[in-house]
Amino acid sequence: MRFLMGVVLFSLIAATGCGGSSDHSKALTERQRDSILAGEPLPGAATVGKALAVSDSAASRAARMDSLP
Repeated sequence: MRFLMGVVLFSLIAATGCGGSSDHSKALTERQRDSILAGEPLPGAATVGKALAVSDSAASRAARMDSLP
């Protein structure tokens, strides 16, 4: 009887551990989290927005430099 209860308990624990696959594709990227933060009325949020703008500007400038003949 004790063995049967152990098997049932182990089966229940194994079944709960195997539930649904975790889908990490729905997680936000760091860029997306920062852009959301930039729109919030928090201290320093405007600085985050400005940093994103500067980063975009630098990436754009780098892309233009890479496309020069």
